[in-house]
Amino acid sequence: MTTGTAPTPFQDPGRERLRRWRLVLGGEQADGTGCALSGRDARMDGALAALYGKGDKPRSGRERAAGLGASAPSVARWLGDIRTYFPSSVVQVMQRDAIDRLGLFALLLEPEMLEAVEADVHLVGTLLSLNKAMPETTKETARAVVRKVVDDLERRLATRTRATLTGALDRSARVSRPRHHDIDWNRTIAANLKHYLPEYRTVVPERLIGYGRAAQSVKKEVILCIDQSGSMAASVVYASVFGAVLASMRSISTRLVVFDTAVVDLTDQLDDPVDVLFGTQLGGGTDINRALAYCQGHITRPAETVVVLISDLYEGGIRDEMLKRVAAMKASGVQFVTLLALSDEGAPAYDREHAAALGALGAPAFACTPDLFPEVMAAALEKRPLPIPETA
Repeated sequence: MTTGTAPTPFQDPGRERLRRWRLVLGGEQADGTGCALSGRDARMDGALAALYGKGDKPRSGRERAAGLGASAPSVARWLGDIRTYFPSSVVQVMQRDAIDRLGLFALLLEPEMLEAVEADVHLVGTLLSLNKAMPETTKETARAVVRKVVDDLERRLATRTRATLTGALDRSARVSRPRHHDIDWNRTIAANLKHYLPEYRTVVPERLIGYGRAAQSVKKEVILCIDQSGSMAASVVYASVFGAVLASMRSISTRLVVFDTAVVDLTDQLDDPVDVLFGTQLGGGTDINRALAYCQGHITRPAETVVVLISDLYEGGIRDEMLKRVAAMKASGVQFVTLLALSDEGAPAYDREHAAALGALGAPAFACTPDLFPEVMAAALEKRPLPIPETA
């Protein structure tokens, strides 16, 4: 963890190294640094001690203090301190650790606390899980926190997503008499290899294959089917944002469905991803088969439809029926994509047996980062192999 303070040219490098070790080790008797802290360093050490100290174990005056206590004022001061001493990325990690290690969920139900917290995707997931327990006085503040995160995500993801998918829609509309700049040379050459002239070492194409230009009418239909069990919190946040972006594209008809043991269609709220998120209920069981049955019933143009299942595949419903539905959808021409997670949290936990069964049906299951999602969707729209990460 960085302290955010670099040594000046006049500092002794050896002493600076001891200072940093002292901040890491916490100043207990075994740290061996013999380095005392003062001023800003001491306050920084106090902020770290409140979270990563020894807990309720009896301690001497030299040992690192621990605990934020149960009072909102002490937590508010601590939140202000860590934002002063550490960069935003570190602040977010420390906030998550405080919620997990010290049980501060209840304090997130207070408006003053929410206003002081550094907002990120993980905090949004926590707030959504607390939604039903949240008092009315806090809900507006919680929506403002969620709105800030969602707006930041849209700014980061929307432009690239629209550009990537617009290109995919253009390329998916093939024409036989393309203009020169619309010729798909790879497909044209492949289709005319029998017309290769060895003496000239060239191919004389009899048939040109080109990219069409996607008209403003609906060309593709996308169904996002999202598991809202507690472990999928970050995926729900990202999927809701992407759903809103897809819904803003006139050439794509987008449906967003969330499920646990029940199924909820949030398509009519896609113009505002914050409404979508507060329409979810994180936690509970999982019935993938039931959710896919609902999605299957809304497919009207199988060959032009992409179904994206976002789930860790821990199925609580009827496994064999789930697999039969996926097989039936693929047989009808549906492009079926299974994402074990849509987040940047690293390798997720998932049901490996179900993932292998889906892979055997030609629907490989893999985790996807938000940055890769536009490429995955573009490949699905064009009906070409998905860019599956090597670690999948």
